[in-house]
Amino acid sequence: MPAPDATAATNAPDNAYPPTDRTVPTRSRERASYDREVVHAILDEGYVCHLGFIRDGAPVVLPTLYGRVGERLYVHGSTGARPLRMAGRAGAEEPGLPVCLTVTHVDGLVLARSAFHHSINYRSVVVHGTAHPVTDPAERTAALDALVDHVVPGRAADSRPANTKELAATAVLRLDLEEVSAKLRTGGPSDDDEDLELPHWSGVVPVARTYGAPVPADDLAPDTPVPDYLTRL
Repeated sequence: MPAPDATAATNAPDNAYPPTDRTVPTRSRERASYDREVVHAILDEGYVCHLGFIRDGAPVVLPTLYGRVGERLYVHGSTGARPLRMAGRAGAEEPGLPVCLTVTHVDGLVLARSAFHHSINYRSVVVHGTAHPVTDPAERTAALDALVDHVVPGRAADSRPANTKELAATAVLRLDLEEVSAKLRTGGPSDDDEDLELPHWSGVVPVARTYGAPVPADDLAPDTPVPDYLTRL
């Protein structure tokens, strides 16, 4: 893939991530976006990311929770988890793990008259970079709070924080948002002109996320009220 124009990357506006040879798509370039607000909105709406890295010469992709604080993403896991151990391995001048992190939302099923033109409407973000272990206690605390609040905003302040034993068993990785792109598809099917008279239904089936009523734990005290941050969902 040819590298994007270096001048364009250097002159990227402050509200955009500069494109690189890894963030410029080879197809449907008009769907790519480097706008920070677009990227942040897609990341903030998701729950699960897919974290890709190389292990023993082969690619591995793991689903995991994440949280965003400004221009940083955080993922966490057991201190024994392989990507977390690899990121902090000894011997490297600066510990870190080259990764590719992705988040995707499906917004609609696009049904065309021909099988070839079926598609989905989606919003996605791809982040390339090096994930580093978080060792600073204050940053670790902020990162773990962000992970909890990413799932349900306001929950971190309404739960017991991790104790010393739990913190010792938990590792956190930081990935800076530097080499980033979003890609989006909207609209209806792109049927060929010669297929427009075919009798097959064509259009979009919207896909949306919904929340049910909170279900209390079996051992929850009956008089415990549902928090406002849950009713706001």
